[in-house]
Amino acid sequence: MSSNPGATMSLPAEMGKPLEESLDHLVSNSAASEGGGKDILAPSEVRADAVHSHGEKSKKWIKKFFPSEDTLDKLFNMEHMGNYVIDRVTGRKIFETMPIYVRVGMHLLFVSGCNYMSYSSVEKLLENQSIKQGKIYDQTGEGVKEHIQSFIDTYELPLDELLVKDLDQYPTFNSFFSRRLVPTARPITSPNDPSIIISPADSRLTVFPTVDQAKTIWIKGKQFTLPNLLTGEDDTETRFKQIQEDTNAALAICRLAPQDYHRFHSPVDGVVGDIKDIHAVNPQAINEDLNVFTLNKRSVMLIHANLGAGRESVPIAFVAIGAMLVGSIGWSKKPGDKIVKGEELGWFQYGGSTTITVFPSASGLVFDDDLVANSKKGMETLVRVGMEIGKVKGAAV
Repeated sequence: MSSNPGATMSLPAEMGKPLEESLDHLVSNSAASEGGGKDILAPSEVRADAVHSHGEKSKKWIKKFFPSEDTLDKLFNMEHMGNYVIDRVTGRKIFETMPIYVRVGMHLLFVSGCNYMSYSSVEKLLENQSIKQGKIYDQTGEGVKEHIQSFIDTYELPLDELLVKDLDQYPTFNSFFSRRLVPTARPITSPNDPSIIISPADSRLTVFPTVDQAKTIWIKGKQFTLPNLLTGEDDTETRFKQIQEDTNAALAICRLAPQDYHRFHSPVDGVVGDIKDIHAVNPQAINEDLNVFTLNKRSVMLIHANLGAGRESVPIAFVAIGAMLVGSIGWSKKPGDKIVKGEELGWFQYGGSTTITVFPSASGLVFDDDLVANSKKGMETLVRVGMEIGKVKGAAV
C-alpha cells in the first residue's frame, strides 16, 4: 500500500521505464558536486555593479537595452531551475546552485503543474533511488577522499573551519558531509541572554509570526496543520498538545542546501523533552492538493525552553525533516538532557534538509524585521548558526 494517499494511479509502462532509467543514470553517474557550484550573485546584482562602475549617468541609457531587474532574475531562475536567497550579511540577492540529481527531484516534487507524483510508482521510484544514492555516500575505500576534495573545491568550503582537517580521517563521504566545525566558527549571539533566539542551522531561513501567515505565503496546500506536522495526525499523541493547538504559533523554517554545514543546534536554552519519529508528509513540499513527499522522514523534539524571567519552561517543537537524498537524521541529545543556546542537537546525512522550529504564542517571540520583510516577499534569507533571528518581548502571561 502506498504511503501517499494521493498517489493512486499507475504509471503507464511507456512513461515509467524511461523515467526509471533516467533517474538511475543520474544516480549512478553523478557525484555530490556535479551540476552544482558555489552560490553566485543574481544577474540584477551583477548588472547593478556594472552600472555603478560606469557612473550614475549611464544608468538610464543602459536600461533602454535590457529587461528590468526582476525580469532578468526571473528569466535566469527559469532557465537554471534554481533559487534566489538574500545574503543577510551583505544584503545582496544571490542565486543558489544545486546538483543535477537534486534539481530533477525538486522539479518532480515542487514545480506546480508537474503531475508525476500522482503516480504511486513514481513515489516508490524516487524512494528507491534515494536509498541507492545514500548507499553510494556511505561507501568506503578508494575514491572517497577524491569525492570529498571535489565537493570542497566545487563549493569552495573553508578548511580552516573544520574540527578534523585531515581528509583521510573521513572514511565515507557522509562522514565528511556531517562534519563538525571548530567552536569559534559559529559565534553565538548574546549567549547569556535567553531572550535572544538564534538560528539553529546554516541555512536559507524563512520566518512567519503565525501559522496562518505561513499557509497564506509559503504553504499553498490544504493539508498543512500543526497537528499534521508534529504528530502525523496521531489522535492519541498528547505530548505536543500545548503547541499544536496554538493557531498563533510562530514558525522558523531553515532549508539546508548540500554545501551547508549539516549539524543543527539549539535555538534556545532548555531541557530536552520527548522525541517522536514520523514517516509522513514533508510540509516544505506541499504546494499542491496531493499529499506529496511522503517518503521523507521527520523527527520532532520537544524542548522545554528557558526564554527568560517568567518564561522558564515554554514548550517549543524542533522538527528535523529529511528531504531529497537524506538517508538519516541523527540526534546528539536525548530526553532529559539540559541544553544551552547554540549547543549541537543533531545532524543530517547527504542531501538538502529542513528544520522547522515552532514557537507557541506564549513564548512572546518577535522575529527580526529584516527576516519578516524578506519572508513576506517569498524570499529566503541566508543565515548561519548562532545569528540572532528574534527576541522574546513583553511580559509573560
